[in-house]
Amino acid sequence: MLQSIFIFGENNLLSVMYNMKKEIKFSLVYRDMWQSSGKYQPRVDQLTKIAPVIVDMKCFDRIETNGGAFEQVNLMYGENPNKSVRAWTKEFNKAGIQTHMLERALNGLRMYGVPKDVRQLMCKVKKAQGVDIMRSFCGLNDPRNLELSVKYAKEAGMISQAALSITHSPVHTVEYYMGIVDKLVEFGADEIALKDMAGVGRPATLGRLVKEIKTKYPHIIVQYHGHTGPGLSMASTLMVAEAGADVIDCAMEPLSWGMVHPDVISVQAMLKDAGFQVKDINMDAYMEARKMTQEFIDDFLGLYINPANRISSSLLVGCGLPGGMMGSMMTDLKGVHGAINMALKKNGKPEVSFEELTVQLFQEVEYIWPMLGYPPLVTPFSQYTKNIAVMNLLAMAQGKERFSQIDKDSWSMILGRAGKLPGPLAPEIVALAKEQGLEFYDGVPQDAYPDALPDYIKEMEENGWDRGEDDEELFELAMHDRQYRDYKSGVAKERFYKEVDKLRAEKLSASHSIASEPGTMPNYLKERYRNATPIVATATGQVLWEVDFDDKSVPPTPGREYKAGDIFCHIQASYAILPVELTVGGHLVDTCMPQGTMVKKGDIIGWLEPTDKPNINN
Repeated sequence: MLQSIFIFGENNLLSVMYNMKKEIKFSLVYRDMWQSSGKYQPRVDQLTKIAPVIVDMKCFDRIETNGGAFEQVNLMYGENPNKSVRAWTKEFNKAGIQTHMLERALNGLRMYGVPKDVRQLMCKVKKAQGVDIMRSFCGLNDPRNLELSVKYAKEAGMISQAALSITHSPVHTVEYYMGIVDKLVEFGADEIALKDMAGVGRPATLGRLVKEIKTKYPHIIVQYHGHTGPGLSMASTLMVAEAGADVIDCAMEPLSWGMVHPDVISVQAMLKDAGFQVKDINMDAYMEARKMTQEFIDDFLGLYINPANRISSSLLVGCGLPGGMMGSMMTDLKGVHGAINMALKKNGKPEVSFEELTVQLFQEVEYIWPMLGYPPLVTPFSQYTKNIAVMNLLAMAQGKERFSQIDKDSWSMILGRAGKLPGPLAPEIVALAKEQGLEFYDGVPQDAYPDALPDYIKEMEENGWDRGEDDEELFELAMHDRQYRDYKSGVAKERFYKEVDKLRAEKLSASHSIASEPGTMPNYLKERYRNATPIVATATGQVLWEVDFDDKSVPPTPGREYKAGDIFCHIQASYAILPVELTVGGHLVDTCMPQGTMVKKGDIIGWLEPTDKPNINN
């Protein structure tokens, strides 16, 4: 062996290390496979059916079972997520396979801040439900948001795995990330995960980062999580393995590749060829699990899977957006496409195709990202950055300036309420905040969210609701209050089945005719409202025109006068009731959404025409 080093040079030292057959373990990210592909997760009966088959594959030491949006979407289709997690983890616990979940530090399992007492309860509940490892990430990589995650996980008896949100920018260097790692180890983190959510981490850089971590902290387990969106993750997997990584996250067909994760078969073959010690795959069990997963897709889950998520795109390398949000992003863009073309035509400019607009969006994200301080493009900051970019495209089409309309959640990120941004804000963003009278926040983000469990306990007592085993029902109410109330009332299940029936009918109809893209404007409406400015939904949710307890709530009547800054309507989003503020004035030509209509961000909900123009459209 030494002779080979002298003959081939010191660069061949890596080959010698290969011969030492370092063991690389695999984790099946079954939860993220679904979340990166579509909206919903499998039902508990489906999960318990496939669990023993996954065990029989004999190649996984870890399984990602829950976290992220798992609990929330369970509630949304009327299922109890606590029962799902307990039943889902049971088979893996029995087989000695570690289970792990994903949580968002300050944001817990939702898109906005969570009180400390709820975060602490989450760890206790999930440990009791059979979850071994808490993977915690902060989208801004702010150690202050992760400190309590580490503390609460360890107090609950869980393994604390603190994650680095990986991206590629002049700010996000190996030195930058090592500064965060030092803090996380100081907090007591047992493991470090590289969460390459967009798959844009450069392989060589990730290899250097893992080497630095393992050299400085050899006792720390390093796990790599890379999405395949732009096509870099297989190279990154090999580089981090060579540098000393211990665990690699994998997916399996039919939910691998595209915007998801590499398939375990390919990863295993690549690492085995490189000389690493890896477990064999029971292919009979693999094919059975593959078959079952496809059955789940064919049942109802496929209705919510965007076919585009099966395709990789090198365009993502530049903008850095995670592939998992491609579906929602395309939906938003389709919704606003008609409005942008109407504005362009009105201003004497040529209309753009959807493909051209897609490229423009990627370019806009790439342009504004440094101006926003390089927030890693992971939930929810990827959504905020994308939202700003979409509204910028609409504003510029209307002849307005960039950043004319920034939603409150995006402002919260900009102002520092979610944590410290990695890089400096552009001077024009700072100036815009001051112009609007907004104050920057440099305090600890958690301090803005006081303890809330006593209020939720009171609500459960008043409703006669059981707090559940290990207070798990209390936790669900406190983490997802609106969705939990809908689940308890039965509204969620009723709404879900209506939605499924509608989607199945639409799918059947589409097989017989060519349907127009959702969110686009039919030609007859373009002609009818050719002089009007479209008003678009600023969030996804239900349209609320008014709340009338004595009579039916109805939209405003055509001809009603509005001025810029007026509230046109509200939208009941999943996390709050948000106003739709007008950026222009005029008289109302028409509305196209009854009270309670579900809309997507960017959908047209009405039209305004300048008051000084005659109403020629009616």
